[in-house]
Amino acid sequence: MEDLLEVMYTRRSIREYTDEPVTDEQVETMLKAAMAAPSFQNLCPWHFVVVRKRKLLDKLAETHKYAHMLAKAPLAIVVCGDTEVSERHWVEDTCAATQNLLLAVTAVGLGGVWISVYPNKKRMKYVGQVLDVPTI
Repeated sequence: MEDLLEVMYTRRSIREYTDEPVTDEQVETMLKAAMAAPSFQNLCPWHFVVVRKRKLLDKLAETHKYAHMLAKAPLAIVVCGDTEVSERHWVEDTCAATQNLLLAVTAVGLGGVWISVYPNKKRMKYVGQVLDVPTI
């Protein structure tokens, strides 16, 4: 219990990164934590896009002025809500998954930051095009 509270109390938004690689094991741990989040009726209306390609990270860094740190990040995990799975509660559910993800980032000894795209349609469309995923 103390370890969990320590992670919660020490988590911070980190916007500067080293070039140290993020391991597959760390990514798996973070994704498992995100998928362990509660969701309305256990619908789990989320998809996670793990981005490691430098070209894509650089493009995502141009999403808006608060995404610039992606140009130096070794990795991004984009949390996408699926409105076909949950039309009414996907926002809350993906927020819970994102919070779990960020806590796991801290727990594995890394740093991360929440970069919001929703509900800005222009930003959503841009990220959808960069990652070749559908948007609402």
